[in-house]
Amino acid sequence: MSTQALRFIKPVRIGSFLLSLLIVIQSIVLFSPSDSALATKEGVIVAFGDSLTAGLGVSVESAYPALLNKKIKKEGIFFKVINAGVSGETTAGGLRRVKWILKNKPDIVILELGANDGLRGLSLLEMEKNLGKIIQGLRKENVKVVLAGMKIPPNYGSRYTSEFEEIFPKLAKRFNLTLIPFFLEGVAAVPALNQGDGLHPTAAGYETIVEQIWPIILKVIEKH
Repeated sequence: MSTQALRFIKPVRIGSFLLSLLIVIQSIVLFSPSDSALATKEGVIVAFGDSLTAGLGVSVESAYPALLNKKIKKEGIFFKVINAGVSGETTAGGLRRVKWILKNKPDIVILELGANDGLRGLSLLEMEKNLGKIIQGLRKENVKVVLAGMKIPPNYGSRYTSEFEEIFPKLAKRFNLTLIPFFLEGVAAVPALNQGDGLHPTAAGYETIVEQIWPIILKVIEKH
């Protein structure tokens, strides 16, 4: 074959190679996960608490985690809420469950514990230590913690009651947490929103809870 013929064929082969390379690159771009696809990955909120979270006395669908999940979906936010409430749970019991909570790979945890410690007159020093350890265990795994403040009836005297209430803002300040000042705001001591025991919300009571905590939770989600 002449030198002139070889000069003609070589550019054609190089051109074919470049065309094939371009097709491969386009395929990688088209089928690789885009930023928008990654942004739509569903986040996880774990509602970690006692019977007030579990929804004692109402259906699972009427408990606050399910109502919060419904609210989030309605707003078109890519998060789901897992109900990790256990009736009768104390802060000591919650501390033993931290590893299980983390298995759910939460981005945010709403921590609602302490009411049973207070109602049983347990050591407030131990309660504060337990909550602190729970918070540290969650924060170690980069989980954002929202702490739910709680109040109790003055069964054990005004000093015990006030010291109990002070624990939550104290911990929120210490760990720089988002605080729900009082989880049962607008519900506690309202007969129509509570069951016969006067402690656990009705379905309507849980709707009120979700409405009052929603602005707080939404801000945490937006920051995330």
